[in-house]
Amino acid sequence: TGVCNFGMLNYYLGKRAADEGRDSRYPHIDFCKDPGAVCSREDHPELKWIAGMFYWIRSLQTYDEGWSYIDNLKSFVQGGMKDD
Repeated sequence: TGVCNFGMLNYYLGKRAADEGRDSRYPHIDFCKDPGAVCSREDHPELKWIAGMFYWIRSLQTYDEGWSYIDNLKSFVQGGMKDD
């Protein structure tokens, strides 16, 4: 998902959050130094799902370059959730 996404994951949920005194779900995992932890940590198998959802929320839902996910989702729901 890219270097920036691992940095944000670390900032909000990883070691950096803990180091800076914020609550951290994974205070002993430094996603910047070990991005492979998302896939390799057997003690936290949920990391793949959490990293994927984090990417979706931070990158895909916020996409708005000529096509807005949120605007189209609202239109879809307001239109009775019917596809074209």
